[in-house]
Amino acid sequence: MHIFKNTTYDFLRWRFHAIALSWIIIIAGLITIATKGIPRGVEFAGGTVVVEQFEQPTSVQQVRSVLDRFFPGGGQNAMVQAYGDPSQRQVMIHVPHVGAEAGTSLSTTAQQIEEALRKGSLSSFKRQAAEIVSPTVGRELTTKGLLATVLSLGGILLYLALRFQFSFGVGAVVATIHDLLITIAFLAFFQYDLTLNVIAAILTMSGYSTNDTIVIFDRIRENLRSMRRDSLHHVINVSVNQTLGRTVITSGTALLTALALFFFGGEVLKGFAFTMVVGIITGTYSSVFIAAAIVSFWRGTGPTRAAAHAPATSTVAAPQQPARRQKPQRKVRAS
Repeated sequence: MHIFKNTTYDFLRWRFHAIALSWIIIIAGLITIATKGIPRGVEFAGGTVVVEQFEQPTSVQQVRSVLDRFFPGGGQNAMVQAYGDPSQRQVMIHVPHVGAEAGTSLSTTAQQIEEALRKGSLSSFKRQAAEIVSPTVGRELTTKGLLATVLSLGGILLYLALRFQFSFGVGAVVATIHDLLITIAFLAFFQYDLTLNVIAAILTMSGYSTNDTIVIFDRIRENLRSMRRDSLHHVINVSVNQTLGRTVITSGTALLTALALFFFGGEVLKGFAFTMVVGIITGTYSSVFIAAAIVSFWRGTGPTRAAAHAPATSTVAAPQQPARRQKPQRKVRAS
């Protein structure tokens, strides 16, 4: 199936614009994280999360005011938000501390939340879900998540440095770091919780983006052999155009799947699907504009190495030497 035929788009022409746009998004994301922070799920922050379903419509502000009055120590640190379909009248309450860290006392906070709601004379409610994670487990999950990310980046750099060239490995790793920063920036913009599901989506999209980058790099390597006298700039553009149809088909299919999860997957998969959508878009964008641009910056845009060392051919014909006249040979008579 061919979507694009014989395209000649100059992608590297826009590499500076693409890098500038990426820097704007990354800096805006860092500012958002510094001012608003990025919500961490109970897996990383530790704490107690309960989801209560009320018989009558109950606003988030009502639940928050009841917790401020009746929850031990006040509910200032509690995070209250609507959960799921509004017609279900569900409210999620997250308290970022769990008291004791062992034994059956881990459920004490959940019981205190429900007692406070009863004292507040709210409508009858029923617990739909509860999750409890101690701070120790949260710190351990954070450390393992960071370690997994660092090891994956190191493995990508090592593989591409051995499989292709070191410049290709650097381009792929920079593009992967770019994808991570852009995705985290959008999570901060829309205030999605950083949960284990989100981390799984980020790592999945990192592998997807790397695979797309390797396909483009493999075509560049093939074209470097057959286009030895062309500039690297031209070789990269030709290679990206040749793989453009494959990139659009695979990325579009994955994007449609992620959008279906986002709109129809329910509240539990909302953060996971959102991360997938952002990751697919930025992964495709970085494979075309960021990874290839890093290779061009690293190696320059002049002729390829094979062309630089190729023997020069002269276009001017060398003057021909006049032919010497041969002396006539004397005949020797036989005596």
